[in-house]
Amino acid sequence: MNQNQNHTMTYTLNSGIKGTVNLSSKQIQDWVESYRVGSKYVTIVGKEHFGLSPELVADFKVHNEYSEQREYIIAIQPIVESKANEQLTDAYSQHKILIQIECKCGASYKEESPYKRNKWGCKECGEIVFLDSKKGLGLVDTIKGKAWYMTNRYFVER
Repeated sequence: MNQNQNHTMTYTLNSGIKGTVNLSSKQIQDWVESYRVGSKYVTIVGKEHFGLSPELVADFKVHNEYSEQREYIIAIQPIVESKANEQLTDAYSQHKILIQIECKCGASYKEESPYKRNKWGCKECGEIVFLDSKKGLGLVDTIKGKAWYMTNRYFVER
């Protein structure tokens, strides 16, 4: 193998996620050794650090300039990455939590959060509002659906 030549390596994680990385011949040799002995592999690709745990890799394949798949991989990589980003965005947006805020400053609005919280800061005045878990077990009905109720208009047990 020419030591200065880059090769595209495709790998499939145990989870089924596929990835590609361009590695030099030396980096490929180091990866194969890491895979063989089961040690974590870390290298620099371009200006970024790249790490891969062999125990998470189901299989891998190194393509060279004679591989028919190399051109195919290079052509579809941007499409695959944009679809993966769309899928992640969709997955996260499906699991956003709705919060109903009622603040003593008079603000009343809804917010979305990636996870449930026990306190929140009012966007109008900055005061902290707390989850009222006794009001409908913490959930109230809104136009957008069920929301966690947070307030500082009265004392809330924390």
